[in-house]
Amino acid sequence: MITYKAPLRDMRFLLNEVLDFPRHYASLPGGNDADVDTVNAILEGAAQLCEDVLAPLNASGDREGCHFDQGVVTTPEGFKEAYRQYQSGGWQSISFPVEYGGQGLPASLNLFKSEMIGTANWSFAMYPGLSVGCINTLLRYGTTAQKHQYLPKLVSGEWSGTMCLTEPQCGSDLAQITTKAVPQPDGSYAMTGTKIYISAGEHDLTDNIIHIVLARLPDAPEGTRGISLFVVPKVLVDAQGQLTERNGVLCGSIEHKMGIRASATAVLHFDAAKAFLISEPNKGLEAMFTFMNTARIGTAVQGVCHAEAAYQGALPYALERRSMRALSGKKEPAHKADTLIWHPDVRRMLLTQKAIAEGGRYMVYDALKLADYMFHASTVGDEAAYKASDLRLGFFTPILKGFLTELGLEAANLGIQVYGGHGYVQDHGMEQNARDARISTLYEGTTGIQALDLLGRKVLLASKGQCVRDYTAEMLQFAKPYLLKTGPLGAMARSLARKALEWNVMTLAIMLRAPKDRELVGSASVDYLMYSGYVMMALAWAQQAATAQNHLDKGQGAESPDFYRAKIQTAEFYFARLLPRTHGHRKAALASTQSVMQMDKDHFSFS
Repeated sequence: MITYKAPLRDMRFLLNEVLDFPRHYASLPGGNDADVDTVNAILEGAAQLCEDVLAPLNASGDREGCHFDQGVVTTPEGFKEAYRQYQSGGWQSISFPVEYGGQGLPASLNLFKSEMIGTANWSFAMYPGLSVGCINTLLRYGTTAQKHQYLPKLVSGEWSGTMCLTEPQCGSDLAQITTKAVPQPDGSYAMTGTKIYISAGEHDLTDNIIHIVLARLPDAPEGTRGISLFVVPKVLVDAQGQLTERNGVLCGSIEHKMGIRASATAVLHFDAAKAFLISEPNKGLEAMFTFMNTARIGTAVQGVCHAEAAYQGALPYALERRSMRALSGKKEPAHKADTLIWHPDVRRMLLTQKAIAEGGRYMVYDALKLADYMFHASTVGDEAAYKASDLRLGFFTPILKGFLTELGLEAANLGIQVYGGHGYVQDHGMEQNARDARISTLYEGTTGIQALDLLGRKVLLASKGQCVRDYTAEMLQFAKPYLLKTGPLGAMARSLARKALEWNVMTLAIMLRAPKDRELVGSASVDYLMYSGYVMMALAWAQQAATAQNHLDKGQGAESPDFYRAKIQTAEFYFARLLPRTHGHRKAALASTQSVMQMDKDHFSFS
């Protein structure tokens, strides 16, 4: 099985050497509490929890799965005790306001912790992870009474939360939602309807589950303009935040899934359940996006988690397993065969996993700076700052979610490939990692949904391409000092400059053609998203390589020169072997829609 070891050296490299989080935190009001020593203590404590408590439950939880009996859901053996340790350790409260029992530290610290938990045991991560979006939604849109009723115990981890969107007749098309909420004389609402695929919708880890639910008022307009948002507790709560009686929320079943089997995915029936309006009537979708953006960043982290797990599982095997001789001759003549690490194709797979995990980690961490600014602005009521950060983060979010989950799945599949037939059986954890990774490209919006959001909504409609122009200007600013240099950094800089120009030209071409070809955005969007992701990751690797080279040049890498050399060499691999994939994505994105749309629907038939 995979023996998880938290990648603290790489995390500290990004936080302290590349992205300068100490200065970032110092720029936030109250951020001085997140000094280097405090952050290190949090990272080390989380690493210990993940390595010693959560990782050992990953395989057993997958084998056992969750149990359902007449509406009662029981998590696998060990999960309840692990959650108790998580909750009593204060891990849920790191980034939430002191007013509600939180530690008041920047939001990004919660995601660093979540990455480690997710790599160690993604199924476990789902339970506290869903609560984060619930808390953020209540913080921004809840009434004062709702905040005091629910937040203290959500923040402490004593209660958990969910988001309830999907219904049997609709997935991402929320305009089809039919769940009803009827006003009651006491100011509450009676909610009736069914929600499906509700992660952590029912379980035995907490005494209460607070559901954030989309539903319609009786007089609501059709479509997405008629959706409202409600808070619906599993167990009703009085004004003092104490539990009273069971609400009309029933678990009808749990799903039997391909992966993340220790995470309960519930069908929930709301039978005249007492519900309470959040935000304004018929404006629930806008409020829900607070939850959705949080969840999408969290899902982007999942791509990094599965790539890291795949690499940590595949590398030891490649260093130990012997098979044939290296093509260039015997490398380990004392043995009958050389280890897999000497074979170029095995190295290609390992370097792909490493490049995805460490490049993706940079992309997420960089975006988390914006999340810190956004959450702070929301807390203090600075709407202008909130919208500015939210707009830029909105450009990053579909790329992070769509691109990183696709590459995380690729890395997980490569983990099986390195092992060969041994990877296909349960003994080594590679097949579980691949199964667990598969859902990441689906929930919180499939890759196609993310791509439409990026190209159609963020690039074309909202900014007329300005978001791309702004980002590529930053690419050019970074590349400029290195353009005339020799060596790896010069080559990377020139490649970045070409990609900056190419990205803008491709965007403009689509903008000019789209009004005449209404299907173009749909046919081009996934390739456009993947192209965007590869270019963003190229900048991530160039910046890491530049920092590593700077340390080596100044003799500051004496304690870990091999770490810095490996960074530069991985960046070279990325630019030589993975970035060229952009050529195919660009060509496909700009291709005519005819090849996609010309076939008559009846011709898809097998007959």
